[in-house]
Amino acid sequence: MSIRRGVGGLAKRLETCYPFLNSYLRPTTAVTTTTTTHLPGEHSISPTYFDDSRSAFSWIFLAAPSVLFLGVNSTTVLAEDVSVGLKSEDEISSETISGLRKIEDGSVVSNIHTSKWRVFTDTGRDRFMQGKMEDAERLFQAAIQEAKEGFGERDPHVASACNNLAELYRVQKVFDKAEPLYLEAVKVLEESLGLEDIRVGAALHNLGQFYLVQQKLDKACVSYERALKIKRRVLGEGHTDYADTMYHLGTVLHLLGKGKDSEALIQDSIRILEDNGQGESVICIRRLRYLAQIYIKSSRAEAAMNIQRKILQKMELTKGWNSLETVIAAEGLALTLQSVGSSREAQELFERCLHARKMLLSKDHIQIAGNLLHIARVVMHNSSQLKKTCSSEAITEFNKAKDLLHESVRISLCALDKLMEEKKKKLKGISRETIRNGHAALIILLQSYNTLGTLEISKMGISGHERNYGLVLAAKKSFDQCISAFKEYGTWRELSNSSEAKAEYLSCLKHLSALLSEHEKDMRLSTRTTLQELEDEIKIVEGELQFDKRKTGSWGN
Repeated sequence: MSIRRGVGGLAKRLETCYPFLNSYLRPTTAVTTTTTTHLPGEHSISPTYFDDSRSAFSWIFLAAPSVLFLGVNSTTVLAEDVSVGLKSEDEISSETISGLRKIEDGSVVSNIHTSKWRVFTDTGRDRFMQGKMEDAERLFQAAIQEAKEGFGERDPHVASACNNLAELYRVQKVFDKAEPLYLEAVKVLEESLGLEDIRVGAALHNLGQFYLVQQKLDKACVSYERALKIKRRVLGEGHTDYADTMYHLGTVLHLLGKGKDSEALIQDSIRILEDNGQGESVICIRRLRYLAQIYIKSSRAEAAMNIQRKILQKMELTKGWNSLETVIAAEGLALTLQSVGSSREAQELFERCLHARKMLLSKDHIQIAGNLLHIARVVMHNSSQLKKTCSSEAITEFNKAKDLLHESVRISLCALDKLMEEKKKKLKGISRETIRNGHAALIILLQSYNTLGTLEISKMGISGHERNYGLVLAAKKSFDQCISAFKEYGTWRELSNSSEAKAEYLSCLKHLSALLSEHEKDMRLSTRTTLQELEDEIKIVEGELQFDKRKTGSWGN
């Protein structure tokens, strides 16, 4: 009987023992599959600083006996068969015919347990990717046992199987179950391959990432440092996988407050990518963006702008302006320019971003609302500069900003109302993408209302408008609308519970409190909200934000 028929028969027998495998088990051979090399992605430390805040990471087994790599990726990739090598087409063809895998000592391993291990691993991976975690957990547990019985207790296949189950627990945030499995995987590889084997370095990198997502920074640092030493010795200092571990160690050192060492590692990791012809890759752009945000956080705007200009240049050359990635790069530079007072260049970039977005997105897309908000703020800044020199031009600019903000409010409200309707229709929950869109719409709405209120207050600084009671009422109305929006859409807890939403709500409360304090006599008959009620609410929200900060540290939400 051929191996193909044998494994097919095994799959049928397993269906009887494991009913939940039905419709997923299929006849498979123990055929080597050459895996595609995936570049390691980035780990977004904080939504405040970084795009794409995902924490998923992956083991990527490129070869054994040759090499095993693992790194971070935006999507979870489970461990493949550790016996897969980088082979020629003839070798792959030969193994396909025989249906057997060669392992390091050149012998051939094939028995009922190795066949079961393959079926359990493949099907467990399918279930994992489908989100059927209970089935995947049982399959991965069974795969560990079959690997031990089929290959041996301390064989690298066991490490692979342990990693798969650990990855499942990590995704479920059952860290206490995941950690011993990751440690066991490292131990097995060390015992079977030696302390300095590249596959041990790869496993240590993965362990470092596991600790990083839990903010166990000291442990993450130790794991990354060990991995880096191994990769330097085996791969050399010019290898991109060496740069990957270097970058992640840099992020840990940054979080530990070791700024100079952190920046040096991150800069070197970027240089290595550029030297290897990957300067325009997504990974390199992300690392450049990370470095720019470090500079911004440390008030080095000039250094940040140099990096951001470099990013924008790369995006313009590779993507052009018909890409949202280019738009986002330009917007990041514009925000930094705005922060240092370069309003003219910032406004030009924001307006170019708006034009591109209108070409690429629907007219009421939430990104357009955000873009309008950015332009309105720059125009407001320009108006404030004109208040004392040319009041008529200042009023014109203020009104322009007001129109932009009203349009931003309209789009945000439209987006939120649609999302709320979608939420009502979906009884089985809502997608993460919908929640992200709703969160963005709520933040932009609150910021737009808040900015409208401050705009009306700013108008009072123009000659002849100092005692304009209508501006006071208009400002109060905008702040009231901001508060009402937070409470109305706050019924969707996934939106209102975010620190960003609470911070905008708090800002609005403080603006309204200051307005009422200054104009208490004038507004006594027209306001229902007392100053004491506002102060009480401010204290509550400040307490919640302090709790959120202690809970999440520098990691954001």
